Amino acid sequence: MRHIVVPGFVLLATGLAFGPAAWGQKPGLEVPLITPGPGWKPCPRCENEAHVAEDRRKANVDTRPFDRHDLSGVWGDNGVPQDPKTRPAFTPYGEKLYEEMKKKVTPKGVDDALNDPIGICDPIGYPRAFGYNYGFEFIQVPNRVFQFFEWSHTWRTIWTDGRKLPPDPPIDRFMGYAVGRWEGDTFVVESNGYDDRTLLGGDAAHPIFPHTAEMRVVEHYKRPNYGLLEFSLTVIDPKVFTAPWTTTGTITLHPNAEISEYFCVPSDSIDFNNRNTIPAY
Repeated sequence: MRHIVVPGFVLLATGLAFGPAAWGQKPGLEVPLITPGPGWKPCPRCENEAHVAEDRRKANVDTRPFDRHDLSGVWGDNGVPQDPKTRPAFTPYGEKLYEEMKKKVTPKGVDDALNDPIGICDPIGYPRAFGYNYGFEFIQVPNRVFQFFEWSHTWRTIWTDGRKLPPDPPIDRFMGYAVGRWEGDTFVVESNGYDDRTLLGGDAAHPIFPHTAEMRVVEHYKRPNYGLLEFSLTVIDPKVFTAPWTTTGTITLHPNAEISEYFCVPSDSIDFNNRNTIPAY
């Protein structure tokens, strides 16, 4: 069966967010009807709360021995966007960027308050990938840590080989440049070089905000037990915000899940918008 994947905010706007067709299941069911086969595991969002609770019970997540310097695993079933309640005030330039972002129009001249690049399947970049994802996976190998995201089926590389961030990155990247190090039991990640075409925020239920190419991000991850991951994520962009913007929280481990493939497909998105959204205007 062909799975149609379209931008989440369009789906939400039409009341079809994460509809049954996206997962190949019948209406009313929370998990797919068909398991791929022995050895295959469900994706994080393919599990309901009862499944997750049972998997965590079987994995004995609260008392299981673990390596505090190992973050490996599939974490969460939804993103943790930057907290709008803790957002610092805009600078005058930041306010100007925000107003310009809201005033942009679509190719058809329709006022689009969001002007969200996800609407045409542009990369959402980082740290928005942290806020708008369907689970992510840390994989640690010598000299680097990979962070895979189910949304857009993408990843970033966090280098742990001792290299420094480029002070003036030659090319801006959607996922930025990232380096990591251990400070005791806390994994610290610093990154920069972000393409300013991306936005800050999360899914359609959360506000979005601009940033400049000078934005830096600092993250802290700590594993208090086998099944929990504490984090803080700080956005630093003095051109846009009057102070650093920090979001904190805790993410749970999904011990019996694996990252699936969830693409934003331009052709499917265009077809969906033509049939369901544009006629409404």
